[in-house]
Amino acid sequence: MQLTLLVLVLLIIPLKGQGKKSKLKGTRWWSLANIGQPSNDLHSNTQLYNSPSLLPLTKRQRRLVSKNPGTILALMSGARMAIEECKYQFRNRRWNCPTHDNSHGGPIFGKILQKGCRETSFIYAITTAAVTHSIARACADGSILTCNCDYSMREPSAKADWDWGGCSDNAKFGHKFSRKFVDVLEKGKDFRYMLNLHNNEAGRVHVSKVMKRECKCHGMSGSCTIKTCWMRLPTFRNVGDKLKDRFDGATKVVSGNDGRRLPKDNNGSVRRKKKKGKGKLRRNKFRFEPVNFNHKPPGRRDLVYFEDSPTFCDKDTSIDFEGTKGRQCNATSIGIEGCDLMCCGRGYTSSEYTVKERCSCIFHWCCHVKCEICTRKKIRHMCN
Repeated sequence: MQLTLLVLVLLIIPLKGQGKKSKLKGTRWWSLANIGQPSNDLHSNTQLYNSPSLLPLTKRQRRLVSKNPGTILALMSGARMAIEECKYQFRNRRWNCPTHDNSHGGPIFGKILQKGCRETSFIYAITTAAVTHSIARACADGSILTCNCDYSMREPSAKADWDWGGCSDNAKFGHKFSRKFVDVLEKGKDFRYMLNLHNNEAGRVHVSKVMKRECKCHGMSGSCTIKTCWMRLPTFRNVGDKLKDRFDGATKVVSGNDGRRLPKDNNGSVRRKKKKGKGKLRRNKFRFEPVNFNHKPPGRRDLVYFEDSPTFCDKDTSIDFEGTKGRQCNATSIGIEGCDLMCCGRGYTSSEYTVKERCSCIFHWCCHVKCEICTRKKIRHMCN
């Protein structure tokens, strides 16, 4: 009997490990950020398919990239853009979006992804938003063979002082490609799967649904006798700011009823399946219930999570985080970047250091600026 139990335990342990690894398979493409630029020959499908830069991709992702030559460059750019934006948005937080060497096959953001906390929700949203943004811009730049500018908005303008023209960013293609590329490996019916897909879609929506009109004047001496306008994506910094706001207001949720995803109409009512030939249903939404009943149910743009975040004060190998010891803090601030909160009450050490800066700059006509080099002393505060 004891021998049988031992055998069962040995069989279960590796299965658990494989389960965690498989759930994070869909994050391997993030390592494209660390790979050098491949050949820019957009017509060479074979070269793209066999490129070492495609190793982090799955077969379905490779197939999608091969059918859309030029997307691999946009994906690499998007991966880098997502990492840089995440680090920028959390530069003054205890959790500062650390990345890790993933040569061993692990996710580039580390084991934090094994938790269903709000930091994980932001990672999924910002990376998916970066793919949408990068692909949409690449279409307008002519870098992808299977898409170009979005001309669907070229309807007669309501105003007489401008006309549609130029090249609109193809947010529709970017949104569709991102869904096929990113969501492809989010399989299953568990709660984490539903949250990942919801946060992925939230990232895409913050890109594709907030396009703005951009115009250019034409005419003699800037008279603007003719004005042409097109639709432009927001800057990715703007997208990052919006997602950071959603992170601060993220909703802790539980699965609604039995956890199934049910299609809803615009009023939030559950929609029944239509018969064939009667039109298509909109993409299914997941039903989440806020843990706090005083909060409204999360919308399409909201980030959701189900597990409280760690304190991020001390080193925690379970999430690949080094803690805040040795982090620089602001001794004059009472915010999260202040030494009291950043150092978690452990105190901090102040040290003086010398820097050389440009000063007393004067503009000389024409056309250069001449500056002096000044030596100044500053104080650095580091968490104990």
